[in-house]
Amino acid sequence: MNLPQLLFYLIGAVILAATALAVTRRQPVHAVVYLVVSFFATALLFALLGAPLPAVLQVMIPAGAVMALFLFILMLMGRVELAAANRARAWTGPVVLALIAAAAGLSLLLLPGQTPGLPMAEARPAELGRFVYQNYWPAVEAISLLFFVALAGALFLVKDLAPSPKDEETSR
Repeated sequence: MNLPQLLFYLIGAVILAATALAVTRRQPVHAVVYLVVSFFATALLFALLGAPLPAVLQVMIPAGAVMALFLFILMLMGRVELAAANRARAWTGPVVLALIAAAAGLSLLLLPGQTPGLPMAEARPAELGRFVYQNYWPAVEAISLLFFVALAGALFLVKDLAPSPKDEETSR
């Protein structure tokens, strides 16, 4: 096993761990921090595969803009934070995962002449679309259904925040 393959598995493990921890955290701010670590590790994975544009876009869009929006919304919600004793312990996980990902990224940058060990696949967009919709159409439909359920769940959660006309009449 050469170094790019080892880095691939190490970064993949960081992505899996950070995403799993993001899903299982009770505090939304900590979940967002784990998700940011996962997005940065995904950007490192793109860089390892020799795709710098998706790596930069991964850092700019999901890890930058979307997560800043999530943190802003969480701050507006005014959630109760952990006690000071638990706060330091809660940040050790994201810091450790971020350091592992940073070490993998630095080793990727500091090795001169090291090319990615994984070959790139080339296909035209029409070929890719035909392949995906011919071979994986159930997965595409399942993902679209999942997005629909997520949208319906978000609407259900937001429904309680909007004032109803009945509440406005009682306040007058």
